[in-house]
Amino acid sequence: MTPKIDFVAAVMLSVAALFASVSVAAAETIEVKMLNFDPNDPSKVMVYSPEIVRAQPGDTIRFVSVDAFHNSASIDGMLPDGAESWQSPLSENYEYTVTEEGTYGFICEPHSSLGMAGLILVGDHTVNLEAAKAVQHQGLVQQKFDTLFATIE
Repeated sequence: MTPKIDFVAAVMLSVAALFASVSVAAAETIEVKMLNFDPNDPSKVMVYSPEIVRAQPGDTIRFVSVDAFHNSASIDGMLPDGAESWQSPLSENYEYTVTEEGTYGFICEPHSSLGMAGLILVGDHTVNLEAAKAVQHQGLVQQKFDTLFATIE
């Protein structure tokens, strides 16, 4: 190779490496704690903190098992097209990377009847918002989602 071609190749590799590092650096890890009591209001039991997360595609949501016997599971009908469902093990930290813009609904399976639920809003979360709102739930989890949806409008 000639020195000029070597230089151009080196510049192109440097630019590619720079863009790769920028996109990796742009992704965030956002923690959601799985708790028996709300740290701001101990009268509220079986909660995620925060209950609503705002993220961008590529961000990772880390569900942190602060208290035992909690998990995180996606809800059928409350994921944007192309997003994979998840179900974490009980009492373990779990990471889920959001890939699509939209609204993601999740529950704690052992405590959904107590209203332990949350939302992840990714980018333009309105792309499936109406479909997510239309999903019907039993008992306190329906009340929780009604409250959460009211706070984002």
